[in-house]
Formats: sequence, C-alpha cells, structure tokens
Amino acid sequence: MATNANTTRGAIVLVHGGFVDGSGWEGVYQNLKKDGYRASIVQNPTTSLADDVAATKRVIAEQKGPVILVGHSYGGVVITEAGNDPSVEGLVYITRLCPRPG
Repeated sequence: MATNANTTRGAIVLVHGGFVDGSGWEGVYQNLKKDGYRASIVQNPTTSLADDVAATKRVIAEQKGPVILVGHSYGGVVITEAGNDPSVEGLVYITRLCPRPG
C-alpha cells in the first residue's frame, strides 16, 4: 500500500516576527509543500502577545497529528507561549536567514 507523505509527516506551522507579516514565509512554505510537508503560516494580528498566541493556537488546533512550530524573531516568543499545546512536538527558532552562496 502506498503512503502519502502528507499523512505521515507532522505539520509545520510558521510564525512571523514583528514588523512583518506571514508573507515573509511564502518561499519556505512553498518549499515545504513541494517536499511533501503539511505547512501553515500564521497571520498574527500583532496587536498583543496574547492575541498572537491565540492566533497561533487556532492554527495548531486545525492540524492533524504532531506539530513543529517555527518562529522567526518575535515569532520565537509567540511559539514559546503557544508551544505548551499537547500536539506540539518541537520548537524551531530562526534568528536570521542567510542567502545561498552565489
């Protein structure tokens, strides 16, 4: 029986930093999807930490199976707070993005 990669891999939830929005994750999102991962981008309202954590928890609740939270900059604070959800299996903190050689 063939297994669909989308059903066997956990979900990756991407959380943006302050002063930006979720569109900054678009390239990463597309690469993850191309590689068979289930990925979502949280569009935080950036009105308060509590509101951003609530928005992230809503996206976590929509996922099936284990979740890896990825946060950039201020998004790291958000994933730290939202990461206590029982379906979250890991947190990844991105402090900066580096260009590829060439």
